[in-house]
Amino acid sequence: MLNSLKPWELLSGGFSFENTSRNAVLEASLSGPGSKAPGFRKTGTTIAGVLFKDGVILGADTRATDDMVVADKNCMKIHYIAPKIYCCGAGVAADAEVTTQMMSSNVELHSLNTGRPPLVAMVTRQLKQMLFRYQGHIGSSMIIGGVDVTGAHLYSVFPHGSYDKLPFVTMGSGAAAAVSVFEDRFKANMELEEAKQLVRDAITAGIFCDLGSGSNVDLCVITEAGVDFLRGYDRPAQKGKRGGQYRYKPGTTAVLTKTVTPLTLDVVDESVQIMETQ
Repeated sequence: MLNSLKPWELLSGGFSFENTSRNAVLEASLSGPGSKAPGFRKTGTTIAGVLFKDGVILGADTRATDDMVVADKNCMKIHYIAPKIYCCGAGVAADAEVTTQMMSSNVELHSLNTGRPPLVAMVTRQLKQMLFRYQGHIGSSMIIGGVDVTGAHLYSVFPHGSYDKLPFVTMGSGAAAAVSVFEDRFKANMELEEAKQLVRDAITAGIFCDLGSGSNVDLCVITEAGVDFLRGYDRPAQKGKRGGQYRYKPGTTAVLTKTVTPLTLDVVDESVQIMETQ
């Protein structure tokens, strides 16, 4: 809008619709054959996190999809940020991978500069400011969990930069199924095994109720004592085995009727070609 103003024109208050005609022309030019307007890319994932008595647990499925094709059955969606801070990524896998690598590098430089271990709130602030600068063009939703000097924290950050701080969060295409498990069974100050089972069941609900989620369940347990990364914690969607043989002998199924229709053909043209073998 600012570029379209002349130097002597003053800015006026309220909304500006100067680009409405331009947008209509662009949409009309993209409606022809061979042209398609850009749109959002649909992705599939189930990621979740929960606070428990001694820390935080992050969970994710391991299916990576490309449209309706399963591109990777064992994709790692829980990424390292700092020694006691990890991040789950949902959305475009490349965006989530590169974004978390950049955050990990920035956090390490911040720790070296200040001489202090990073805070989960600081990591969340840097991440949400970065995503806001790109106005949602980085197609990744994040769940940040970790333990610092102030305790255990759990945040969810959306692609446009907005965030929430909650005791349990879910994101991705299977989030609706996962959050229903949390809302039904979550309790404050849960023990470790109970919290692990809860996150496992939430991710499993996303796997069974969402076609974009599948394969295995990964967990990451973060406490003051350290991190326990449980790769392949559970495999709820294992392929079953056949219970019997399904081969039948010829003649098992009776032929009730048989019809033979002769075809009369006339040779119109016949040619012989020698195939090259070298």
